[in-house]
Amino acid sequence: MNWIKVFAETDLQEGTRHVVKVGNETILLLKNNNQIRAITNKCPHLKLPLAKGTVTDDNAIVCPWHRSAFDLDTGDVKSWSPWPPVVGKLLGCLSKEKALTVFPTKVESGDIWVQLPE
Repeated sequence: MNWIKVFAETDLQEGTRHVVKVGNETILLLKNNNQIRAITNKCPHLKLPLAKGTVTDDNAIVCPWHRSAFDLDTGDVKSWSPWPPVVGKLLGCLSKEKALTVFPTKVESGDIWVQLPE
């Protein structure tokens, strides 16, 4: 397993987020409900950054650009971009639903670690 130490756990307070470069990945680290999650910082729809996305009460992050929502634990699509009716059919054909990449995390010796695929 390819675990990489990111930074001290104390640097990620409840409700905060940090964008970090881990290997070749740009990862968004979030601490919500005392759980640390690591997700790719690119929405799988248009590859735009998720860092300013809203975290919902039902454990999802909503893309700030087109409002698709992704489960923070699994990366699964909770809702896909609610396109206006005029352009919905066209853009829906151009962009299929795709899950968000989620990376395993752990805290060890006071540090946050992220696992990357080998």
